[in-house]
Amino acid sequence: MTKQKIAMISGITGQDGGYLAKFLLEKGYRVIGLYRRGATDTFSRLKEHGIFDKVELKDFDLLEFSNICRLMKNYQPDEFYNLAAQSFVAASWEEPIYTAQADGMGVLYILEAIREFSPHTRLYQASTSEMFGKVQEIPQKETTPFYPRSPYGVAKLMAHWMCVNYRESFNVFATSGILFNHESPMRGKEFVTRKITAHFARLATGLTDKPLELGNLNAKRDWGFAGDYVEMMWLMLQQDKPDTYVIATGETHPIRDFVEEAGRVAGFDIKWQGENENEVGIDQNSGKVVVKVNPKFFRPAEVELLIGDPSKAEKVLGWKRKVDYKGLCKMMMEKDLERAKNGEL
Repeated sequence: MTKQKIAMISGITGQDGGYLAKFLLEKGYRVIGLYRRGATDTFSRLKEHGIFDKVELKDFDLLEFSNICRLMKNYQPDEFYNLAAQSFVAASWEEPIYTAQADGMGVLYILEAIREFSPHTRLYQASTSEMFGKVQEIPQKETTPFYPRSPYGVAKLMAHWMCVNYRESFNVFATSGILFNHESPMRGKEFVTRKITAHFARLATGLTDKPLELGNLNAKRDWGFAGDYVEMMWLMLQQDKPDTYVIATGETHPIRDFVEEAGRVAGFDIKWQGENENEVGIDQNSGKVVVKVNPKFFRPAEVELLIGDPSKAEKVLGWKRKVDYKGLCKMMMEKDLERAKNGEL
C-alpha cells in the first residue's frame, strides 16, 4: 500500500491556498493547512471550496522560527508550499520592515527548518513577477535580470535567491515559481481586479451609486486564472530536480481594459473622457460616471508593464492554461454579481 503523501500549505486561507488545497485533496494528499491566527474568521475561501473540514489546520507565523521548526519536525511533510506572505504591494511601502521580515526572512526560516529537521521535504516558494519591476526585457523569462520597484518585490527577491542558494549549497529541493498576476473569484478585494468586479457588482445591483476609484489605468499586467496556476506549483515539485519557472499567459492587458471587459459583463458600456488624474469612465447606457482616477492610488514607483514567457514551463512541465483572459473577467464578474444579489458583498 502506497504511503499517503503529506503536503503542508502556508497561507492556506488565501486565494491560492484554497485552490491548491482542493487540488491536492483530490489527488489523495493529507493536507496540513498553516494559518496565522487572527480575530476574524479567515476560512471563508476554504468553506466556499467545500474543504474546510478536510484540511488539518495548524497555527503558523512566518516570523516565529521555533513554531516553523516544530511543525517541520513533527509532520515531516513530503511537500511544503509556501504561499504565506505580506502579499499586498501597496502596503509594502507603509510596512517595509514587516514585509522584509515576513517575505524575506520568513523564507529563510523555512529553509533552515527543512535543512535541519526534514531534509527530504520539497519546497515550493511563491516568487513573483514583481521581482522584475522595471523590466529589463520583454517578455520576462527565467533569465531576465531582476529590478524590483517595491519593498515587496525586494523582499521576495531575497527569498528567491535564498532558495537558489540552499538548493546549490545544501541540496535542499527548493523550487521557485515566478508567477505573474493570477486572479479568481476568490481574490481579495484589496487587489485591483477584484476591487473592480466587486464595485461593479454593487453598482449594477444598486448597492452603491459611487464611481469606482482607481490609480494608474495604463499599467499593464499578465493576468491568468489562479486555479490553473496551482496545478503548476504541484508539477514543479514532481520533477527530478528543483528549478525556477515563470508561470504566465504571455499576453498583457492594461487595467483600463480589465475595467471595460468586467463592466461589459455587468451591463456597462464604458467610454473614457479626460486625461491622467482627470480621466473618467462614463457608462453610455446611463450617462453616469462609473469610474474615476484617484491619484492617492498611484504607486511611489510604478511597474508599467509585466508580461511573462511561460515557454519553459509549458515545455518541461507540459502545462497549458485552461481559462483565457475574457473567461477570467467573466468568471470573476458573474460571481460578484451573484454575491451582490445574495447580500454577500
